[in-house]
Amino acid sequence: MRFDVLTLFPDMFTVVRDLGVTGRAHGQGKWNLQTWNPRDFTSDVHRTVDDRPYGGGPGMVMMAAPLAAAVQAAQARRAADALPTAPVILLSPTGRRFDQPRAHALAASAGALLICGRYEGVDQRFIDRYVDEELSLGDFVLSGGELAALAVVDATVRLLPGVLNDDESAVQDSFNPALSGLLDSPHYTRPEVYDGVAVPAPLLSGHHANIARWRREQSLRLTAERRPDLIELARARGWLTPQDERFLKTLLAGG
Repeated sequence: MRFDVLTLFPDMFTVVRDLGVTGRAHGQGKWNLQTWNPRDFTSDVHRTVDDRPYGGGPGMVMMAAPLAAAVQAAQARRAADALPTAPVILLSPTGRRFDQPRAHALAASAGALLICGRYEGVDQRFIDRYVDEELSLGDFVLSGGELAALAVVDATVRLLPGVLNDDESAVQDSFNPALSGLLDSPHYTRPEVYDGVAVPAPLLSGHHANIARWRREQSLRLTAERRPDLIELARARGWLTPQDERFLKTLLAGG
């Protein structure tokens, strides 16, 4: 799979290309990265990619033509490399929130073409003509789409087969269907006692069923405290067992 990224700052993407598990996976050929700088698709001496907004107002807006030319070049390169046309995704505060299911969907695909906006935004005519989907990391605004695109790439690549040393690691991630979409439970490692605090006894018991139940209950507890919306979503999807529901009632009762 390959990510093509349109960005004014291609060097920012060396982080996922060269470092950590994504860097190792890139070196092993499990995924590929191609960056495209819109400035390379301009015709004036200043390599202009932005201009003042019609109607007035602060800031500048990214122009449609350089972005369109970059998208066309990226899609043509993908075709030449025997890759399917990529969905064009704009990282934008107005997009739907990126989540784990979307990361799984991308990981099962041949990749995507990510557009990193800058300034006050992107000419709407480009969005209407070329963008298939808009994604956001949350209800806040970044200086540009690069950090959001990096998060999308990282979240997706780590789900590819063989990227993590233990493929079961991804199964235990927060938000994974294997955890009913809940938050992951706390984790502990050596030493057994640190700063006077011991590892919880069930984790030392060697009893697999007890360990699994403790982790499930801690997942339920943490999710109920911090993301009760995920509890309601799991309940609506039928992912909570009667035992889960009994435990949640003890939380409400202060148990």
